[in-house]
Amino acid sequence: MFERKIYAQLKEHLSKKQVTVITGLRRVGKSTMLKALFKSYAGDNKLYLDLERIENQNLFHVDSYAKIERSLELMGFDFSKPGLIALDEIQLVKNCSSILKAWYDDYGTKFVVTGSSSFYIKNHFSESLAGRKRIFEMHPLDFEEFLTFKELDTKRIQGERMQPFLPRYFENYQSYYEEYIRFGGLPEVVLAEKSEDKISYLKDVINSHIELDVKLLGDVSASDDLYKLIHLLANRVGSKLDYTKIGSLLGVNRNKVKDYIQLLEHTYLIRTVDVYASGADKIVSKQPKLYFTDNGLLQLCGQLSSGSIFENAVCSQLALLGQLTYFEKNSGTEIDFVLDKTTAVEVKETPGDFDLRALERRSKMIQAEQYWLIGRKLAPSGFDEFIWGGSLF
Repeated sequence: MFERKIYAQLKEHLSKKQVTVITGLRRVGKSTMLKALFKSYAGDNKLYLDLERIENQNLFHVDSYAKIERSLELMGFDFSKPGLIALDEIQLVKNCSSILKAWYDDYGTKFVVTGSSSFYIKNHFSESLAGRKRIFEMHPLDFEEFLTFKELDTKRIQGERMQPFLPRYFENYQSYYEEYIRFGGLPEVVLAEKSEDKISYLKDVINSHIELDVKLLGDVSASDDLYKLIHLLANRVGSKLDYTKIGSLLGVNRNKVKDYIQLLEHTYLIRTVDVYASGADKIVSKQPKLYFTDNGLLQLCGQLSSGSIFENAVCSQLALLGQLTYFEKNSGTEIDFVLDKTTAVEVKETPGDFDLRALERRSKMIQAEQYWLIGRKLAPSGFDEFIWGGSLF
């Protein structure tokens, strides 16, 4: 297994009593991570259950917790001793959180579980496992992890993190970054050698996302509406969400559109970026902007300009660094992103001096502590006072 950055945090949490909950987009690597943690656990009293298997789901479809315990004991687990139970795809067993609560209170068992939706994990688990869990969100690979999966030594690039454009670094890693922008950071996609295999994996993710995650968790029956909505959203990346207009194009009411979009966000397919404001009362008066969490999935679903594709990639990279908002004045003056309310960020494929000066002026409007101009390639003018996208990790 190529080690993900989150692995150290998760391994450290194995020693904690709290339930370790790993959630994130389908095929982002949760199951692989769970198996690695299971293998690393010291001791023989441990049990791994894949809840996508019907026979394992049926273990929990009985009328008493005692019967479940007896079944797991027959599989080799001893509840009278400290041990680990790993449950993969926990959202597939509706009563699992109440079962975990009972076992958490009665035994010294450590639980590590995965689930594909914050909609279920955060809301449903908050009722029954309040104070008894810690949620870890897994995301697609950042660019440094992407290079690790390509079996490149990333130690030598540590010094280039968030640094101004450097020709040698750009020349060495440009082709990798372009692949990252095109196909995204889902591990299986990154490891696939052929483009057709990458596209096949991405199609499978979209299909399973709708059929197994969204429909299961949101009680959604209209697959066609969801497919159409995802394509409509893909072609509006970087734009403000207009629920009424999207509903008109889709042929459903705006409230249904809003519900669908919330489900897609809670199942990690998309993310919304709210407007920057000093008070929450001002935020609700502005529409959020829409982005996809993975560039490969975005380009599978939409026909976009290269600038929009690059902006989406940068949004995903920045989202791993902190909280994102965007700034807009009534006059139309905008800042693409504001990171942690302290850093103004402008994204340009081919940045120039004019972009930097404009960003400097706009950053003063929000009293930003610093400002970053993010670029994809060098302009013919040779302007290099920007941060290359490949340095965002």
